[in-house]
Amino acid sequence: MAASDRSRDDQDSILEPLCFPEHPPSCSITPSLQPLGGELLVCLFCSESVPLQQTDVLLKHLLLQHKMVIADVKLVADLPKYASYWRGRFLEQPLTDFCSVIKTNSSGPVEKQEHYFLLCDVLPEDRTLREKLQQKRLEEVLEQQQQERDDSSFSRLCMFCSDEFTGNRSSLLNHMAREHSFSIGLPDNIVYCDQFLDTLQSKLDELQCLYCEKTFRDKTTLKDHMRKKAHRRINASNRLYDRFYVINYLELGKTWEEVQSEDDRDLVDEEEQDDWSDWRAHPVSAVCLFCDHQSETMEQIYTHMKEAHGFDLHNLRTELNLRFYQQVKLVNFIRREIHQSRCYGCQQKFESRDDVIRHLEAAGHVMKLPDASTWNQPQYYFPTYENDALLCTLPDDDDDETNREDVPVIAEDVSDLRALRRTSVLNQLLKNRSSCS
Repeated sequence: MAASDRSRDDQDSILEPLCFPEHPPSCSITPSLQPLGGELLVCLFCSESVPLQQTDVLLKHLLLQHKMVIADVKLVADLPKYASYWRGRFLEQPLTDFCSVIKTNSSGPVEKQEHYFLLCDVLPEDRTLREKLQQKRLEEVLEQQQQERDDSSFSRLCMFCSDEFTGNRSSLLNHMAREHSFSIGLPDNIVYCDQFLDTLQSKLDELQCLYCEKTFRDKTTLKDHMRKKAHRRINASNRLYDRFYVINYLELGKTWEEVQSEDDRDLVDEEEQDDWSDWRAHPVSAVCLFCDHQSETMEQIYTHMKEAHGFDLHNLRTELNLRFYQQVKLVNFIRREIHQSRCYGCQQKFESRDDVIRHLEAAGHVMKLPDASTWNQPQYYFPTYENDALLCTLPDDDDDETNREDVPVIAEDVSDLRALRRTSVLNQLLKNRSSCS
């Protein structure tokens, strides 16, 4: 969410939780089922418009200028039509009739409190609109797929040899799978096939491996790499490919991976479901608050932060008597401030994260926290980095006996036993029992 202090630079705003890098940058493209045409996306409140490929620019405009957030925007099948619909509805009725209102800095001064508006599918009208747009997009995709299946004018060279294929796209796809061990899926599961093949061909022309997406110096080296490493396949984690598979259009709010996993569960025998003997967990890898250092155990990451940066989270927890959710908010606050190149101790802004880290250490601000009202805010319940393993391993209140608060037990007032006997509810119960007998 946006920061509550309007004096902060607009560039500091974060539209969605960040994510620590786990794959090469090209693998983390946001999934989009939007068309690739030059359609414009118009603001819901003013005349501001951007090309559809620059959706993030308009989302930032909505947040900063109109304090509006659209939930799960990447799952909206046709964002221009979605925006056009709500643009009309907001002219007819007040915004609060449709949106949830979120107040920031609720415990601060009134002049620093701000209201943000959340438009999401909890509203039945929004849910219905999303489902209609999804259904319409599915119909369009199925119609496009049928045209491609019936198209006999297809003509294209193989990406791995000089053979040319004409007639139907299935002849080329089957050839690549059979002769070159390269399969992008069954022809009947693919849509926008020409665009898909153009995308793959452009990567090869740029000497990029289709699986690991590393770039090589020449075609011979790339060819040997893909053959020896068995990388003649596409990277399933690259969301750029989602729009080329029909399964991604089938169910609102679900990707092909989720649909596939549901189908797999239906096929698994009940006895197999109970067998977890071959399950292996991936080690948790936590990232330092101040640098890119990662550790597989929490004690290692705490030790690193203490020795390398002088930051002692355990000590802060004890000194400030931080409960579990206070620790969560503090970690998210520090993450966000450092991401925005700002010292969390004195609020001074810097050009880069490296500059702010050097300032923290030189000025002795590493263990200097601002007043609790600055970071103990509801917006910091939400993770700055959605895959932040450090949040999952913070000690809970029940894990530490020394951090428990004694619950006072208030004794019953027995100073006037006679009055207590006269007014006790037990007397009335006894009277009712006697009258019944």
